Amino acid sequence: MAMPIAPSRKRLRVAFLLADRFTLSAFANFVDVLRLAADEADQSRPILCDWSVLSDTMENVRSSCGVRVEPDRRLRDAGEFDYIVVVGGIMGDRAALSQPMLAFLKARAAAGVPIAGLCTGVFILQEAGLLAGYRCCVSWFHHQDFLERFESERPVSDQIFVIDRDRLTCSGGHGAAHLAAFLVQRHVGQSAAIKSLNIMMIDEALEGERPQPGQQLSRRASDPLVRRAVLRMQQHIEMPLPVGEIAAALGVARRTLERRFLADLRQTPLKVYLDLRLERALVRLRETEATVADIALSCGFCDASHLTRTLRAERGITPAEYRRARAAPDEDAMAVGVMLPPRD
Repeated sequence: MAMPIAPSRKRLRVAFLLADRFTLSAFANFVDVLRLAADEADQSRPILCDWSVLSDTMENVRSSCGVRVEPDRRLRDAGEFDYIVVVGGIMGDRAALSQPMLAFLKARAAAGVPIAGLCTGVFILQEAGLLAGYRCCVSWFHHQDFLERFESERPVSDQIFVIDRDRLTCSGGHGAAHLAAFLVQRHVGQSAAIKSLNIMMIDEALEGERPQPGQQLSRRASDPLVRRAVLRMQQHIEMPLPVGEIAAALGVARRTLERRFLADLRQTPLKVYLDLRLERALVRLRETEATVADIALSCGFCDASHLTRTLRAERGITPAEYRRARAAPDEDAMAVGVMLPPRD
């Protein structure tokens, strides 16, 4: 009698812990890279990779957009995995993971299983004490939230993902696909990683050090140094940093930074910084009922008069006029992007 052939061990096995109101795009981008890399053909069979959504209750988990995902394996039946991936989402007062899920996560981390945090999953890992002594990646959008919650920590907010030994953290969004592709390349092969990304209409795998996209300029910066400087500006809107301090943090002289800005964006760092602050002020004028004085302070201006003078000089309109124009039903929407002159 012929002996049955034992199934081959998957090259990459990933377990997901989904937080309440998790970010669906981060989860979908990550798991789709695994799905597309898992089969030699294109039938999504889990031959080379395997993945599971774990739960203690097996109840559907609600994403931030309302779509629910059904777990497929209980914690007690989890088995062995190469990575545990925590997908965060909307931050609030409620616990993002149940106590049994946190206990499972800590036990696997203590056993040496690498732990990953996607999007605000990094907050969950930090609160669980699983990032002590590790560098971690936080989206530029949540940079200030992280500092306020963890005062002694200094997260990385100018990279799409960070790998520090057995901790992997990612800013979310398309960065989740690139982190997954990194793991596929490591465990399955480069061709599988490239295939997955190409099917997802992503041109190439990006390294973790690639700068995060942030609040967009009307002309996209192409110089990595300039992009990192712009990200620092975006992270410090309320209390603007001196350009010299930004340059020093990036390891270059102020004159070097100014020269790179002029070559890439044809604007000085000061002008770009001012445009970013004005753009943030216009967004708040458009989307909130906050007073002009409060908006001014939150965008790095001394007071309402300072914001009004600057906005009139730079955009030819006052805050009050802008709000009236936005409220007028027949008025065309105003352009509020950062205005940079076109290239020759």
